[in-house]
Amino acid sequence: MIQWVRQQFCPDLAVDLGTANTRVAVAGEGIALDEPTVVALRHGTRQVLGRGTAVGRLAKQMLGRTPEGVTAVRPIRSGVVTDFEVCEAMLRYFFTKASRQSFGLRPRVILAVPGTATPVERRAVFNSAERAGAGEVFLLDKAFAAGLGGGLPVAEPIASMVCDLGGGTTEIAVFSLGEIVASKSLRLGGDDFDDAIADYLRRTYTLTVGPQTAERLKQELGSASPLEEELTDEVGGLDGVSNVPRKAVITSEDVREALHGPLERIVSALRSVIEKCPPEIVSDLADQGLILTGGGALLRRIDGYLADQLGIPVRAGRNPLHAVATGASVCVDHFADWKGCLESGERAA
Repeated sequence: MIQWVRQQFCPDLAVDLGTANTRVAVAGEGIALDEPTVVALRHGTRQVLGRGTAVGRLAKQMLGRTPEGVTAVRPIRSGVVTDFEVCEAMLRYFFTKASRQSFGLRPRVILAVPGTATPVERRAVFNSAERAGAGEVFLLDKAFAAGLGGGLPVAEPIASMVCDLGGGTTEIAVFSLGEIVASKSLRLGGDDFDDAIADYLRRTYTLTVGPQTAERLKQELGSASPLEEELTDEVGGLDGVSNVPRKAVITSEDVREALHGPLERIVSALRSVIEKCPPEIVSDLADQGLILTGGGALLRRIDGYLADQLGIPVRAGRNPLHAVATGASVCVDHFADWKGCLESGERAA
């Protein structure tokens, strides 16, 4: 009864604290917030613009085009906190925007973190959430959350595999009977795809473009294998020789070549995880295949590309962008059932 009353006035929250986007789910209600992980500050200070509201979409619009008195900051890099004070301000705003909090109650919060996070980095996430207004804080492995949110039967006596292609990290895990059998976490994600595209344009076309232009090219032209009809787009940037604005026509073949290196690293990581598995687990994977989640799962032809490279079925999970937040939300809604998979603040110390 007490827990029911508490949930009415201060429901528990599940947070996918991503490099590119942060998503917050409310207990019993699902995902309530999906915003870019960006904060706009007054230049030379730690003051968030708009009385603390220049966060998320509004702040992202300022990336790369801020006036002299404004700085747009991304407090998460490669899945870990790099600016504690800004991360705290961002989480406080997101907590307030996503859910009601009455009578001074502080919500219990589950945060999904990458497997590469060190004990110090995990403690930083825990402290930022606590200072932002969370009560009890628990950490959840991002790969486990992706598997749960992607619809995998993680608790069944049959192996299943997930690859979460996030903005800053790639999380790979094989599950069986509610446990992770083998896993790997790479500090490589959508941001690295964008950097690879920008670097390719600089080397091939002597054209310098910003991160948002590179991201747009990835979304509009990007593919992992040849398309039936190749695409083109005209982009503007700074000429590397004359230092004046210039436009160039970029093709989907250009973008695919730029992405070849990062995709090869992901394939290598997937193979290494499969090699760690016992023969019976590998046999299950040959039937069950691999589920893709995260923004990278939306890259054209990536499922077919990985299937050709790995020799197992590959498909995108349900609602891949929200898989991690959905999985963490399941743990919030059924806390007693999944508490054993969570890491408390004391263990993160």
